[in-house]
Amino acid sequence: MYPQNIKVTVDALVFSDEPAERRLLLIKRKNEPNKGMWAFPGGFVEDDEDLDTAVTRELAEETGVKLQAMTQLHTFGKVGRDPRGRTISVAYTAFVKYQDHPAKGSDDAAEASWIKITDIEALAFDHKAILDFALKKMKQPI
Repeated sequence: MYPQNIKVTVDALVFSDEPAERRLLLIKRKNEPNKGMWAFPGGFVEDDEDLDTAVTRELAEETGVKLQAMTQLHTFGKVGRDPRGRTISVAYTAFVKYQDHPAKGSDDAAEASWIKITDIEALAFDHKAILDFALKKMKQPI
């Protein structure tokens, strides 16, 4: 047996499908760490929960936006990325018409909003690096 103290989280990067004025659904954190900062909707995976279920659950709980499915983007696990302890996050993406998905902060989100990508300067945790990774990936041909 290998004793570990690693937590698994999921992050939802929900983009508007308008490339000219791309927006991203963000939440403002209600609690520490990074209280008051913008971040991706997301959170800890339950012990008996699939990753795909966790990301849509967290998205709905924090923003009211309900999606059937999202696409797994990448796993991020840099040591020190979360001050609460060793955390590995599985990031997911989705593209929607943001006008069809009004967002309202709830649960541990003080607010939720569709923010223009060009207006995003800083995010909680390592979310800015994750966003940069996603944007670079989006520009690559499949």
